[in-house]
Amino acid sequence: MKFLTPHQHAQLIANGKAQAPVKGTGREIDFHPVVRLFNPYGAGTWLLAEIDADNPDIAWGLADLNCGCAEFGAISLSELSALRHPYGFFLIERDQHWSPRAPISAYIKASVAAGRIAEPDLEPVSN
Repeated sequence: MKFLTPHQHAQLIANGKAQAPVKGTGREIDFHPVVRLFNPYGAGTWLLAEIDADNPDIAWGLADLNCGCAEFGAISLSELSALRHPYGFFLIERDQHWSPRAPISAYIKASVAAGRIAEPDLEPVSN
C-alpha cells in the first residue's frame, strides 16, 4: 500500500492481532486511529485503526464518503489502492500532518454528531 508507511502498516497489523482474541466481546480494544487517508479530488476520508488479523486486505476504521454520515466498519485496502485519477496516479493520499487525538470511539461519537468525520472535543487537562 503506497498510502501507508511501513511503520503504520506494522502498527495496524499489530492492532488487528491484539484485537482478534477479543473481537465481538465487551473487552474489545479502543485503539487510536493510526492513519488518516483522504481523496484530495473529491469525496472520501478514512481513519484506520487496525488491519484484520485473518484477512490483511481488510482494515477497520471510520469512513466518510460525504453522504452526511460517517460509518465504522470494514474497509478494503485493495479497493482504496485501486482508486486512480484519470491520469493514472493514486487517488487516495495519507494526511502527513494529522495525528490522532483520541481513541476511535471518540471520533465515532464526534462524527455522529457532525454528520462527517470530525475531531473530537477533548476535555482540558487540569494541572
